[in-house]
Amino acid sequence: MIAAIKPAGANTRGLLAYLYGPGRHDEHLDSHIVAGFAMLGMPDPGRNPNATLTQLAHHLDEPVHLRNSEFGMKITDHVWHCPVRAAPEDRHLSDAEWADIAQRIVEAAGIAPPSDDLGCRWIAVRHADDHIHILATTVREDGRRPKHHGSGIRVGDACRQIETDYGLRQLKKGDHTAGKRPTQAEMYKAQRLGWEQTSRDWLQERIRAAIPHASNTEELLAYLEADGIAIKPRCGSSGDLLGYAVGRPGDLNKDGEQIFHPGGKIAPDLTLPKLKARLETTAPEEHPTARRERPTTPWHQATDAVETLNSDMTDDIHAQAHITALGELIEATAQKAPDYFRAELRTAARTFARAQRSEIRAENQAAHTLRRAARDIAHTATGPDSSAFAALLAALVWATILAARWHEAKNHAHQAEAARQTHHHLQTAADHALVPVVDNLAARHPSDQARRTLAHDVRAAVPDHADRIFTDPAWPALATVLADAEAGGHKPHQLLKEAAAQRELMTARQPARVLITRIQHTSRNPAPNLHAEAARRTTTMRVSATALSAGVTEPARSAIPAEQKHRPRL
Repeated sequence: MIAAIKPAGANTRGLLAYLYGPGRHDEHLDSHIVAGFAMLGMPDPGRNPNATLTQLAHHLDEPVHLRNSEFGMKITDHVWHCPVRAAPEDRHLSDAEWADIAQRIVEAAGIAPPSDDLGCRWIAVRHADDHIHILATTVREDGRRPKHHGSGIRVGDACRQIETDYGLRQLKKGDHTAGKRPTQAEMYKAQRLGWEQTSRDWLQERIRAAIPHASNTEELLAYLEADGIAIKPRCGSSGDLLGYAVGRPGDLNKDGEQIFHPGGKIAPDLTLPKLKARLETTAPEEHPTARRERPTTPWHQATDAVETLNSDMTDDIHAQAHITALGELIEATAQKAPDYFRAELRTAARTFARAQRSEIRAENQAAHTLRRAARDIAHTATGPDSSAFAALLAALVWATILAARWHEAKNHAHQAEAARQTHHHLQTAADHALVPVVDNLAARHPSDQARRTLAHDVRAAVPDHADRIFTDPAWPALATVLADAEAGGHKPHQLLKEAAAQRELMTARQPARVLITRIQHTSRNPAPNLHAEAARRTTTMRVSATALSAGVTEPARSAIPAEQKHRPRL
């Protein structure tokens, strides 16, 4: 059940005309009052042929007129309007049930507190089977204004309880980070102009698509302007950018002027301060002993970056940052993916936008590596090969599973559902991407003897999943991957254990396919030379021992001038 409180209005008679009228598409039938502040003597134009809309409006507005005459100040925001709609699959409720629901909602909103005879005047009008409209005038009988600040939260809680009491569809409790729903006016305008999306939805997609391409807010606005979007910056006296608004081409008001929407009205996470926090992060300093090898392509780099999520989801502010950056990577991947995959991945990116934000503050610096990977893909001119693309999609599938689990643990119901839906779209794309990879690998399967040896490695490394792996149609392809890795100097047993540790296989529908992408990505680099590593360690230990015997520590030894390092001791 959804109760959508509308912005305050000033015309009681005008709203009644809509509620008792035929509707925009003749959808209003049998309009009548099912509940009100005082049903006795209430003029109901839907049931009493002698009652008029003007009489009903005057009846509701009477406390407003009294206050206006007493204080000499006209109130212009006194009309409170709240449609309440049941889910399409819910049963049809009776008038008596809708009356009880309306009473509970006005009490929760503070319009008519329980046991308060001096509350606001209100009515609930029903003109369809699945919803009612509650209209109230927000001046109490004692002339005071009601305290209905935060009424949306309380009304939402009341709706969740009503769903339980009446056996209706259970909706998830929100956390006030969802975007604003399109108004009826916006939807009708889009329909009239032949647009598939309302202006705010269209602009939101364009802004999110531009984020991976920009490293600061100035670049972002310039990118949007180059894309044909009208930009209206708000600057302070010093010239600093304080805010922005954007407009869709062709979205004009009645005077033919461009309509602009502030970023925060498009989505809560698209305000200028939040965009600055996401975009303008500096690269962390790399430790001197860190590995210097880099993946050969942005696609490999992105896969490596996604795999860091497994260890970074324990800290909430880091987890939120990584989930936000993950959405940017999905968006960048959708833009640069092969044509066949773009529609599915764009749907995944749009869906994941809801999972990107929550009430938890993100430490955006923590997700710099993931965000940099998204930018590298957004700016690359080279498409991925089939195995690199399949590996990235498989990594994104696992990342959305982690995101859904984290949101579930934090009771973020809407975000968890968005992550699960995103997982479905990414899984569909990943399945298609892996088909040519599996077919190519299966066509050059290893010998029967080699396959038996590799099967032994599988049973030793992942005994709990071995039977599922062998019955997976992709097992011959996995055997080829393991044989290729072994030929490159890797140990199949070790690769299998590492892959299973990075991505648990219990939730994998086809574990062999999961292992294929994981092991292909890991084994693309040459295996470490153990003899060379042992020799390096021996040399390091010998040099250290010599330095210690001379009474010189390693840092001090490095500070000795070069000409003195090999001077004979006296």
